[in-house]
Amino acid sequence: MKLVADENLDRGVILKLREAGHEVISVAEMEPGISDEVVLATANSAEAMLITEDKDFGELVFRRSLVHHGVILLRLAGLPVAAKAGLLVATLATHERELNGAFAVVTPRAIRIRRSGPVSED
Repeated sequence: MKLVADENLDRGVILKLREAGHEVISVAEMEPGISDEVVLATANSAEAMLITEDKDFGELVFRRSLVHHGVILLRLAGLPVAAKAGLLVATLATHERELNGAFAVVTPRAIRIRRSGPVSED
């Protein structure tokens, strides 16, 4: 799966995603400090799903109805990096189809997947 990792995502999580065979574009490696709108546009141009720990993307997707290929918001504060990575890799493997074009929130106990505004059809 093609993913864009927001700059707030732990490097260890990114490495684990790559080890699992995902193509990951890392904002921290590419251009740290870019705006959330540019991060979302980068994911769209790459036809990739965005992974973030930044709740502001909910605003972009739901209130401003910005187009996206899918956003995964991680709410895993306090978990060790290895546990975050394992949970995310398992989520992607189990829910890949449902996640495409959706806004998902991943917590230690649940995964909420919600269809949101316009989805890019590129």
